[in-house]
Amino acid sequence: MITLSRYRGQAVGVFGLGKAGAATTTSLLAGGANVYAWDDAEASREALRRTYSTARILPIAQWPWRALASLVLSPGVPLTHPGPHPAVNLAHKAQVEIIGDIELLFRACPRATYIGITGTNGKSTTTTLVSHILKSAGRRVETGGNLGTPALSLAPLGDQGIYVLELSSYQLDLLKSARFHVAALLNVTPDHLDRHGDMEGYFAAKRHIFDRQKAEDVAVIAAEDAYTLRAAKLLAAEGEARVVKVAAQPLLHGIDLREISTLTGRHNWQNAAVAYAAVHALGVPHQAIADALRSFPGLSHRMELVDEVRGIRFVNDSKATNAEATANALAAYDAIYWILGGKPKAGGIEALTDFFPRIRHAFLIGEASEAFAKTLDGRVEHTRCGTLDVAVQHAAAMALAHAAPQAVVLLSPACASFDQFRNFEERGEKFRQLVANGEWRAAGDDAHPPLFPSRSEQRHAS
Repeated sequence: MITLSRYRGQAVGVFGLGKAGAATTTSLLAGGANVYAWDDAEASREALRRTYSTARILPIAQWPWRALASLVLSPGVPLTHPGPHPAVNLAHKAQVEIIGDIELLFRACPRATYIGITGTNGKSTTTTLVSHILKSAGRRVETGGNLGTPALSLAPLGDQGIYVLELSSYQLDLLKSARFHVAALLNVTPDHLDRHGDMEGYFAAKRHIFDRQKAEDVAVIAAEDAYTLRAAKLLAAEGEARVVKVAAQPLLHGIDLREISTLTGRHNWQNAAVAYAAVHALGVPHQAIADALRSFPGLSHRMELVDEVRGIRFVNDSKATNAEATANALAAYDAIYWILGGKPKAGGIEALTDFFPRIRHAFLIGEASEAFAKTLDGRVEHTRCGTLDVAVQHAAAMALAHAAPQAVVLLSPACASFDQFRNFEERGEKFRQLVANGEWRAAGDDAHPPLFPSRSEQRHAS
């Protein structure tokens, strides 16, 4: 945990009390700050009250705004679009700086090395891969940010340590002085437009990852779409950091990525190329990178093979929360029994029509069912299942009955999870459990156990 002692005796506001906000409150209180906290959700406020009796949990109108040193805003709270949150307006009126927990980490541990990774898709895999390579090479590493572990829950590091941080556009909007020694941009495709106004606003937020870089720093860009190509051109013209452009290819400096099962598909070749450039910039030698790539265990909930039953593979791609992410999975498999749906995003699944011939049947869940059914009508046979348990049961039964070569039951929702689950992790865990416990498993399958234990089984075994 990071102790924010620089705020000792000062008043600090924390708005948004999810994981990041709770970790920020913990760090500030440990450092002796006077914390004023609030969340629009009563459950989050009550959880904080039970944990911290010293935090002043008050509506924002009751905060001493003129006395606040900073407002630490949760990334999920609107900063500009569709309109500033009232807490943002109050901070502007009182001339209080608005920052996020990533900025606080940088201020608390300024001597560490920072690697920042962003992009519309592939952030988590690339962040995890970079961390894996560095740890395999013997470096001291802490990994977090948007990946799941709040920045201020990480261990403090000095000049021999490296923070590897996955960064969302929301988090990048809240930076003021943080500087990334290695900054990586994977791709930019439409997403979160409700929070940034339009693609230009979204692109501008992504570009913040390169702010304040110096001549000795490195900007790694997978220059393969219109926006990443533009970013590379702009950065080269500015001449601040060294720009390294990479592209997806099956052979990466002599390493055949097609032989690495956890890096399947062109999108993972892009992730690997960015990871290679990022760690190479910090002096990790080629052979160490090659060995680590081959030992990479993969990322949970991202094209994760959770079991194989009578030749049918069950793949958990719950982290695919938009159409572009799902496209990567659809491109990687044939004979797909596709489970999709949830809370829809702008554009739906129209962008996936080129992959429809690969789909044997689609099984629809959640709020998006009706809209997705209209897109699939006349193109892909589909069934409205409503819930994930029904979809897994139907998809498994149909795939096993058809027994098509290389068949895959694929959960790749192309949607957010919030209509039926707390997050994509919970959705993916539910899929794992349903596959492990399916009644259809025993029929002719010798009831063999799943390839991997569930998270709960892992916890009980540890």
